[in-house]
Amino acid sequence: MITKQPISSKIHMIENGNIADVKGFRTAGTHCGLKRKRPDLGIIVCDVPASAAGVFTLNKIQAAPLYVTKESLRRTNGKLQAVLVNSGNANACTGQKGYDDALEMRKLAAQKCNIPEQAVAVTSTGVIGEHLPMEKIRLGVEKLQITDEAKLFSKAILTTDTYTKEVCVELTINNKVVRIGGVAKGSGMIHPNMATMLGFITTDAVIEPDQLQGALSKVTDETFNRITVDGDTSTNDMVLVMASGLAGNDTLNPQHQEWSIFNEALTLCAKTLAKMIARDGEGATKLIEVQVTGAATNEEAGKIAKTIVGSDLVKTAAYGRDANWGRIICAIGYSDCVINPQTIDIAIGPYQTLIQSEPKEVNDDEISAYMDTADTIVIQVNLHCGSGTGEAWGCDLSYDYVRINAGYRT
Repeated sequence: MITKQPISSKIHMIENGNIADVKGFRTAGTHCGLKRKRPDLGIIVCDVPASAAGVFTLNKIQAAPLYVTKESLRRTNGKLQAVLVNSGNANACTGQKGYDDALEMRKLAAQKCNIPEQAVAVTSTGVIGEHLPMEKIRLGVEKLQITDEAKLFSKAILTTDTYTKEVCVELTINNKVVRIGGVAKGSGMIHPNMATMLGFITTDAVIEPDQLQGALSKVTDETFNRITVDGDTSTNDMVLVMASGLAGNDTLNPQHQEWSIFNEALTLCAKTLAKMIARDGEGATKLIEVQVTGAATNEEAGKIAKTIVGSDLVKTAAYGRDANWGRIICAIGYSDCVINPQTIDIAIGPYQTLIQSEPKEVNDDEISAYMDTADTIVIQVNLHCGSGTGEAWGCDLSYDYVRINAGYRT
Protein backbone atom coordinates (compact mmCIF):
# COMPACT_ATOMS: atom_id res chain seq x y z
CA MET A 1 0.00 0.00 0.00
CA ILE A 2 1.21 3.51 -0.83
CA THR A 3 1.35 5.84 2.15
CA LYS A 4 2.15 9.52 2.13
CA GLN A 5 4.54 11.46 4.30
CA PRO A 6 3.79 15.21 4.37
CA ILE A 7 6.56 17.53 3.13
CA SER A 8 4.48 20.71 3.07
CA SER A 9 0.80 21.53 2.92
CA LYS A 10 0.80 21.06 -0.84
CA ILE A 11 3.52 18.47 -1.55
CA HIS A 12 3.76 14.94 -0.18
CA MET A 13 6.46 12.32 -0.51
CA ILE A 14 5.05 8.93 -1.50
CA GLU A 15 6.72 6.23 0.54
CA ASN A 16 8.53 3.71 -1.69
CA GLY A 17 7.24 5.61 -4.73
CA ASN A 18 8.81 5.43 -8.18
CA ILE A 19 8.40 6.49 -11.80
CA ALA A 20 5.68 3.89 -12.46
CA ASP A 21 3.44 5.46 -9.80
CA VAL A 22 2.81 8.29 -12.28
CA LYS A 23 -0.18 8.09 -14.65
CA GLY A 24 0.71 6.77 -18.07
CA PHE A 25 4.13 5.26 -17.33
CA ARG A 26 5.23 1.64 -17.25
CA THR A 27 8.69 0.04 -17.15
CA ALA A 28 10.61 -3.18 -17.61
CA GLY A 29 14.05 -4.54 -16.78
CA THR A 30 15.93 -7.71 -17.58
CA HIS A 31 19.35 -9.37 -17.68
CA CYS A 32 20.71 -9.71 -21.21
CA GLY A 33 24.34 -10.55 -20.47
CA LEU A 34 26.14 -7.20 -20.46
CA LYS A 35 26.78 -7.80 -16.75
CA ARG A 36 27.42 -11.15 -15.10
CA LYS A 37 24.18 -11.57 -13.19
CA ARG A 38 22.30 -8.38 -12.43
CA PRO A 39 19.67 -6.70 -14.65
CA ASP A 40 21.36 -4.61 -17.32
CA LEU A 41 18.67 -3.54 -19.80
CA GLY A 42 15.59 -1.47 -19.03
CA ILE A 43 12.86 0.57 -20.67
CA ILE A 44 10.41 3.30 -19.68
CA VAL A 45 7.26 3.52 -21.79
CA CYS A 46 4.55 6.19 -21.79
CA ASP A 47 1.06 5.27 -22.97
CA VAL A 48 0.85 8.55 -24.91
CA PRO A 49 3.38 10.87 -26.59
CA ALA A 50 4.88 12.84 -23.70
CA SER A 51 6.37 16.30 -23.50
CA ALA A 52 10.07 15.76 -22.90
CA ALA A 53 13.17 17.70 -21.88
CA GLY A 54 16.78 16.77 -21.30
CA VAL A 55 20.09 18.02 -19.97
CA PHE A 56 23.33 16.38 -21.02
CA THR A 57 26.98 16.10 -20.03
CA LEU A 58 29.20 19.05 -20.90
CA ASN A 59 32.14 16.74 -21.56
CA LYS A 60 33.23 17.45 -25.15
CA ILE A 61 33.60 13.71 -25.69
CA GLN A 62 30.01 12.46 -25.76
CA ALA A 63 28.76 8.92 -26.21
CA ALA A 64 26.74 7.89 -29.25
CA PRO A 65 23.43 7.47 -27.38
CA LEU A 66 23.45 11.16 -26.42
CA TYR A 67 23.58 12.21 -30.07
CA VAL A 68 20.72 9.85 -30.90
CA THR A 69 18.59 11.07 -28.00
CA LYS A 70 19.19 14.74 -28.81
CA GLU A 71 18.25 13.99 -32.43
CA SER A 72 15.00 12.37 -31.27
CA LEU A 73 14.12 15.43 -29.19
CA ARG A 74 14.86 17.76 -32.12
CA ARG A 75 12.91 15.77 -34.69
CA THR A 76 9.81 15.44 -32.51
CA ASN A 77 9.88 18.99 -31.11
CA GLY A 78 10.32 17.64 -27.62
CA LYS A 79 8.02 14.62 -27.63
CA LEU A 80 9.10 11.15 -26.48
CA GLN A 81 7.27 7.94 -25.67
CA ALA A 82 10.02 5.56 -24.53
CA VAL A 83 13.56 5.43 -23.15
CA LEU A 84 15.78 2.35 -23.59
CA VAL A 85 18.74 2.08 -21.21
CA ASN A 86 21.59 -0.39 -20.81
CA SER A 87 24.27 -0.63 -18.15
CA GLY A 88 27.60 -2.45 -18.25
CA ASN A 89 28.72 -0.77 -21.49
CA ALA A 90 28.82 2.99 -22.16
CA ASN A 91 28.91 2.78 -25.97
CA ALA A 92 31.28 5.75 -25.79
CA CYS A 93 34.31 6.36 -28.04
CA THR A 94 33.08 3.56 -30.31
CA GLY A 95 33.10 5.34 -33.67
CA GLN A 96 30.54 4.92 -36.43
CA LYS A 97 29.64 1.43 -35.27
CA GLY A 98 28.73 2.80 -31.84
CA TYR A 99 26.44 5.39 -33.42
CA ASP A 100 24.83 2.76 -35.63
CA ASP A 101 24.33 0.53 -32.58
CA ALA A 102 22.60 3.37 -30.74
CA LEU A 103 20.33 3.89 -33.73
CA GLU A 104 19.53 0.18 -33.73
CA MET A 105 18.69 0.33 -30.02
CA ARG A 106 16.23 3.11 -30.81
CA LYS A 107 14.70 1.04 -33.59
CA LEU A 108 14.42 -2.08 -31.43
CA ALA A 109 12.62 -0.15 -28.70
CA ALA A 110 10.26 1.45 -31.20
CA GLN A 111 9.36 -1.94 -32.64
CA LYS A 112 8.86 -3.37 -29.16
CA CYS A 113 6.45 -0.57 -28.23
CA ASN A 114 4.90 -0.07 -31.70
CA ILE A 115 5.80 3.63 -31.78
CA PRO A 116 7.84 5.82 -34.18
CA GLU A 117 11.63 5.51 -33.89
CA GLN A 118 12.04 9.23 -33.25
CA ALA A 119 9.80 8.90 -30.17
CA VAL A 120 12.53 6.86 -28.43
CA ALA A 121 15.50 8.06 -26.38
CA VAL A 122 18.45 5.76 -25.71
CA THR A 123 21.25 5.90 -23.21
CA SER A 124 24.04 3.66 -21.94
CA THR A 125 26.37 3.55 -18.96
CA GLY A 126 29.39 1.43 -18.10
CA VAL A 127 32.83 0.75 -19.56
CA ILE A 128 34.08 3.22 -22.20
CA GLY A 129 35.61 2.11 -25.49
CA GLU A 130 33.95 -1.27 -26.02
CA HIS A 131 31.36 -2.03 -28.67
CA LEU A 132 27.95 -3.18 -27.55
CA PRO A 133 27.26 -6.91 -28.05
CA MET A 134 24.19 -6.16 -30.12
CA GLU A 135 22.96 -9.74 -30.32
CA LYS A 136 22.55 -9.68 -26.54
CA ILE A 137 20.74 -6.33 -26.78
CA ARG A 138 18.37 -7.70 -29.43
CA LEU A 139 17.49 -10.74 -27.36
CA GLY A 140 17.19 -8.61 -24.25
CA VAL A 141 14.68 -6.22 -25.83
CA GLU A 142 12.57 -9.22 -26.83
CA LYS A 143 12.62 -10.42 -23.20
CA LEU A 144 11.41 -7.14 -21.70
CA GLN A 145 8.05 -7.51 -19.96
CA ILE A 146 6.52 -4.05 -19.59
CA THR A 147 4.53 -3.68 -16.36
CA ASP A 148 3.38 -1.16 -13.74
CA GLU A 149 6.24 -2.19 -11.42
CA ALA A 150 9.54 -0.29 -11.60
CA LYS A 151 11.96 -2.28 -9.44
CA LEU A 152 13.65 -4.19 -12.27
CA PHE A 153 14.19 -0.99 -14.25
CA SER A 154 15.76 0.79 -11.29
CA LYS A 155 18.16 -2.13 -10.88
CA ALA A 156 18.94 -2.42 -14.60
CA ILE A 157 20.52 1.05 -14.81
CA LEU A 158 23.03 0.54 -11.97
CA THR A 159 26.80 0.13 -12.35
CA THR A 160 28.88 0.36 -9.15
CA ASP A 161 25.90 1.69 -7.18
CA THR A 162 25.15 -0.16 -3.96
CA TYR A 163 21.42 0.55 -3.98
CA THR A 164 18.60 1.82 -6.20
CA LYS A 165 17.60 5.48 -6.06
CA GLU A 166 13.89 6.22 -6.43
CA VAL A 167 11.44 8.91 -5.36
CA CYS A 168 7.88 10.05 -6.04
CA VAL A 169 6.09 13.18 -4.85
CA GLU A 170 2.45 14.20 -5.09
CA LEU A 171 0.89 17.65 -5.27
CA THR A 172 -2.35 19.30 -6.29
CA ILE A 173 -2.67 21.69 -9.24
CA ASN A 174 -6.08 23.09 -10.25
CA ASN A 175 -7.58 20.61 -7.79
CA LYS A 176 -6.05 17.78 -9.83
CA VAL A 177 -3.65 15.28 -8.27
CA VAL A 178 -0.25 15.49 -9.99
CA ARG A 179 2.69 13.19 -9.40
CA ILE A 180 6.38 13.48 -10.18
CA GLY A 181 8.52 10.33 -9.98
CA GLY A 182 12.24 9.86 -10.40
CA VAL A 183 14.92 7.22 -10.63
CA ALA A 184 18.67 7.69 -10.94
CA LYS A 185 22.00 5.91 -10.99
CA GLY A 186 25.38 7.26 -10.07
CA SER A 187 28.23 6.29 -7.79
CA GLY A 188 31.57 7.24 -9.31
CA MET A 189 32.80 9.71 -11.96
CA ILE A 190 30.32 12.20 -10.52
CA HIS A 191 31.00 15.89 -11.00
CA PRO A 192 28.13 17.33 -13.03
CA ASN A 193 27.69 19.51 -15.28
CA MET A 194 26.57 16.31 -15.86
CA ALA A 195 28.68 13.27 -14.86
CA THR A 196 28.38 9.47 -14.67
CA MET A 197 24.83 9.88 -13.71
CA LEU A 198 21.55 8.98 -15.34
CA GLY A 199 18.31 10.50 -14.11
CA PHE A 200 14.82 9.79 -15.38
CA ILE A 201 11.85 11.80 -14.14
CA THR A 202 8.21 11.20 -15.03
CA THR A 203 5.21 13.39 -14.35
CA ASP A 204 1.56 13.36 -15.36
CA ALA A 205 1.34 17.17 -15.31
CA VAL A 206 0.13 18.99 -18.42
CA ILE A 207 3.08 21.06 -19.63
CA GLU A 208 4.58 21.93 -23.02
CA PRO A 209 8.15 20.80 -23.89
CA ASP A 210 9.70 24.27 -23.88
CA GLN A 211 8.35 25.08 -20.42
CA LEU A 212 9.44 21.67 -19.17
CA GLN A 213 12.94 22.28 -20.55
CA GLY A 214 13.17 25.62 -18.78
CA ALA A 215 12.05 24.11 -15.48
CA LEU A 216 14.46 21.17 -15.79
CA SER A 217 17.45 23.36 -16.65
CA LYS A 218 16.89 25.57 -13.60
CA VAL A 219 16.29 22.63 -11.27
CA THR A 220 19.36 20.80 -12.56
CA ASP A 221 21.59 23.78 -11.78
CA GLU A 222 20.35 23.72 -8.18
CA THR A 223 20.45 19.95 -7.61
CA PHE A 224 22.24 17.52 -9.92
CA ASN A 225 24.90 20.09 -10.78
CA ARG A 226 25.60 20.60 -7.07
CA ILE A 227 26.90 17.09 -6.38
CA THR A 228 30.41 15.76 -6.67
CA VAL A 229 32.04 12.47 -5.77
CA ASP A 230 35.43 12.51 -7.47
CA GLY A 231 35.68 15.52 -9.80
CA ASP A 232 35.39 13.50 -13.03
CA THR A 233 32.79 14.47 -15.63
CA SER A 234 31.77 11.56 -17.82
CA THR A 235 30.88 11.05 -21.47
CA ASN A 236 27.38 9.66 -21.23
CA ASP A 237 25.11 11.14 -18.76
CA MET A 238 21.84 12.88 -18.86
CA VAL A 239 18.65 13.70 -17.06
CA LEU A 240 15.40 13.23 -18.99
CA VAL A 241 11.93 14.34 -17.95
CA MET A 242 8.75 13.06 -19.60
CA ALA A 243 5.28 14.50 -18.92
CA SER A 244 2.27 12.42 -19.94
CA GLY A 245 -0.29 15.18 -19.32
CA LEU A 246 -2.78 12.67 -17.94
CA ALA A 247 -3.36 14.54 -14.66
CA GLY A 248 -5.67 16.89 -16.52
CA ASN A 249 -4.55 20.18 -14.94
CA ASP A 250 -4.52 23.47 -16.81
CA THR A 251 -1.34 23.73 -18.89
CA LEU A 252 1.57 24.80 -16.71
CA ASN A 253 3.67 27.84 -17.58
CA PRO A 254 5.32 30.67 -15.64
CA GLN A 255 2.02 32.60 -15.62
CA HIS A 256 0.12 29.72 -14.02
CA GLN A 257 -0.76 30.56 -10.41
CA GLU A 258 0.66 27.22 -9.20
CA TRP A 259 3.80 27.21 -11.36
CA SER A 260 5.99 27.71 -8.28
CA ILE A 261 4.44 24.69 -6.56
CA PHE A 262 5.24 22.48 -9.55
CA ASN A 263 8.82 23.76 -9.58
CA GLU A 264 9.14 23.19 -5.84
CA ALA A 265 7.98 19.58 -6.26
CA LEU A 266 10.30 19.00 -9.23
CA THR A 267 13.19 20.43 -7.20
CA LEU A 268 12.37 18.19 -4.25
CA CYS A 269 12.39 15.15 -6.50
CA ALA A 270 15.71 16.10 -8.12
CA LYS A 271 17.37 17.09 -4.84
CA THR A 272 16.35 13.80 -3.22
CA LEU A 273 17.90 11.83 -6.07
CA ALA A 274 21.03 14.03 -6.12
CA LYS A 275 21.66 13.46 -2.42
CA MET A 276 21.16 9.70 -2.85
CA ILE A 277 23.81 9.72 -5.58
CA ALA A 278 26.27 11.67 -3.45
CA ARG A 279 25.65 9.39 -0.46
CA ASP A 280 26.32 6.33 -2.63
CA GLY A 281 29.70 7.54 -3.89
CA GLU A 282 32.14 4.73 -4.49
CA GLY A 283 33.57 3.67 -1.15
CA ALA A 284 31.72 6.45 0.67
CA THR A 285 30.85 6.20 4.35
CA LYS A 286 29.33 9.67 4.80
CA LEU A 287 27.23 12.20 2.92
CA ILE A 288 28.65 15.73 3.17
CA GLU A 289 26.28 18.68 2.86
CA VAL A 290 27.69 22.20 2.54
CA GLN A 291 25.40 25.16 3.19
CA VAL A 292 26.66 28.60 2.21
CA THR A 293 24.99 31.88 3.16
CA GLY A 294 26.04 35.50 2.89
CA ALA A 295 27.56 35.14 -0.58
CA ALA A 296 27.50 37.86 -3.20
CA THR A 297 24.96 35.90 -5.29
CA ASN A 298 23.15 32.56 -5.18
CA GLU A 299 25.35 31.38 -8.05
CA GLU A 300 28.53 32.16 -6.12
CA ALA A 301 27.14 30.52 -2.99
CA GLY A 302 26.54 27.33 -4.96
CA LYS A 303 29.98 27.50 -6.52
CA ILE A 304 31.68 27.90 -3.14
CA ALA A 305 29.64 25.07 -1.63
CA LYS A 306 30.60 22.75 -4.48
CA THR A 307 34.26 23.78 -4.24
CA ILE A 308 34.31 22.84 -0.56
CA VAL A 309 32.55 19.51 -1.00
CA GLY A 310 34.77 18.70 -3.98
CA SER A 311 38.04 19.27 -2.12
CA ASP A 312 39.96 16.02 -1.71
CA LEU A 313 41.41 17.39 1.53
CA VAL A 314 37.95 18.13 2.93
CA LYS A 315 36.71 14.72 1.77
CA THR A 316 39.60 12.85 3.39
CA ALA A 317 39.21 14.85 6.58
CA ALA A 318 35.57 13.78 6.66
CA TYR A 319 36.62 10.16 6.24
CA GLY A 320 39.13 10.54 9.08
CA ARG A 321 36.57 12.38 11.25
CA ASP A 322 39.11 15.20 11.49
CA ALA A 323 37.68 18.64 12.40
CA ASN A 324 40.21 20.36 10.15
CA TRP A 325 38.33 23.56 9.25
CA GLY A 326 41.52 24.98 7.71
CA ARG A 327 40.86 22.82 4.66
CA ILE A 328 37.39 24.34 4.37
CA ILE A 329 38.59 27.94 4.43
CA CYS A 330 41.35 27.04 1.98
CA ALA A 331 38.73 25.78 -0.49
CA ILE A 332 36.72 28.99 -0.02
CA GLY A 333 39.83 30.97 -0.88
CA TYR A 334 40.47 29.27 -4.22
CA SER A 335 36.81 29.17 -5.30
CA ASP A 336 37.40 32.32 -7.41
CA CYS A 337 34.37 34.00 -5.85
CA VAL A 338 33.86 37.29 -4.06
CA ILE A 339 34.79 36.98 -0.38
CA ASN A 340 36.04 39.12 2.47
CA PRO A 341 38.84 37.18 4.19
CA GLN A 342 38.01 38.95 7.48
CA THR A 343 34.31 38.05 7.80
CA ILE A 344 34.02 34.27 7.38
CA ASP A 345 32.09 32.01 9.78
CA ILE A 346 32.47 28.22 9.64
CA ALA A 347 30.61 25.53 11.57
CA ILE A 348 30.91 21.74 11.40
CA GLY A 349 27.55 20.40 12.49
CA PRO A 350 26.50 22.30 15.65
CA TYR A 351 30.09 23.33 16.41
CA GLN A 352 31.24 26.82 15.46
CA THR A 353 34.94 26.72 14.54
CA LEU A 354 35.44 30.20 13.03
CA ILE A 355 33.65 33.51 13.70
CA GLN A 356 34.48 36.58 11.63
CA SER A 357 37.63 34.74 10.52
CA GLU A 358 38.78 34.36 14.11
CA PRO A 359 39.36 30.79 15.35
CA LYS A 360 37.08 29.69 18.15
CA GLU A 361 38.31 27.34 20.83
CA VAL A 362 36.71 23.96 20.14
CA ASN A 363 36.77 20.45 21.50
CA ASP A 364 38.13 18.35 18.62
CA ASP A 365 36.96 15.14 20.25
CA GLU A 366 33.37 16.38 20.35
CA ILE A 367 33.44 17.37 16.67
CA SER A 368 35.06 14.06 15.73
CA ALA A 369 32.32 12.23 17.63
CA TYR A 370 29.69 14.23 15.72
CA MET A 371 31.35 13.40 12.39
CA ASP A 372 31.50 9.74 13.36
CA THR A 373 27.88 9.34 14.40
CA ALA A 374 26.09 11.67 11.99
CA ASP A 375 24.83 10.09 8.77
CA THR A 376 25.32 13.47 7.08
CA ILE A 377 28.21 15.77 7.97
CA VAL A 378 26.89 19.31 7.63
CA ILE A 379 29.31 22.19 7.00
CA GLN A 380 27.91 25.70 7.30
CA VAL A 381 29.65 28.81 5.94
CA ASN A 382 28.53 32.42 6.28
CA LEU A 383 30.60 34.85 4.20
CA HIS A 384 28.83 38.06 5.30
CA CYS A 385 29.26 39.46 1.77
CA GLY A 386 25.67 39.53 0.54
CA SER A 387 22.38 37.65 0.52
CA GLY A 388 23.32 34.73 -1.73
CA THR A 389 22.64 31.18 -0.52
CA GLY A 390 23.47 27.77 -1.95
CA GLU A 391 24.04 24.12 -1.15
CA ALA A 392 26.13 21.26 -2.50
CA TRP A 393 26.49 17.58 -1.69
CA GLY A 394 29.29 15.06 -1.84
CA CYS A 395 30.84 12.24 0.13
CA ASP A 396 34.01 11.36 1.96
CA LEU A 397 36.98 9.81 0.17
CA SER A 398 37.97 6.41 1.47
CA TYR A 399 40.47 3.65 0.72
CA ASP A 400 37.66 1.72 -0.94
CA TYR A 401 37.32 4.37 -3.67
CA VAL A 402 40.81 3.44 -4.91
CA ARG A 403 40.10 -0.28 -4.59
CA ILE A 404 36.84 -0.09 -6.55
CA ASN A 405 38.24 2.01 -9.38
CA ALA A 406 41.54 0.14 -9.60
CA GLY A 407 39.55 -2.98 -10.43
CA TYR A 408 36.69 -1.41 -12.42
CA ARG A 409 37.27 -3.52 -15.56
CA THR A 410 38.33 -6.67 -13.75
